[in-house]
Amino acid sequence: MAKTAKYRPILEARLAELDTRLHEIDDELDSHQSIDWEELATEREEDEVLEGMGASGQAEIAQIKAALDRMDEGEYGYCVQCGTEIADARLDVVPQTPFCAECAAKTG
Repeated sequence: MAKTAKYRPILEARLAELDTRLHEIDDELDSHQSIDWEELATEREEDEVLEGMGASGQAEIAQIKAALDRMDEGEYGYCVQCGTEIADARLDVVPQTPFCAECAAKTG
């Protein structure tokens, strides 16, 4: 329970930050409508970078939502693979992780 109280606000803040960033990326992608071919090519390259950032953000959002679900179910802070408690030091770095360090190393 203490882990939930400590990490829930961190995860919720990160979720809000990612939501804002993804909306900014969407707005930026929608704004690219240049008629000049050279500018259009440059914008397309930028779009690929933005799309990659968006995909990465969406993946992190899914991980955070899964962590929040584990909190609601009382399973947060325990490895979903082996069931051992995840070290606080690991949760401090990656609070949405579903794996202990040993299982994370195995899954790659």
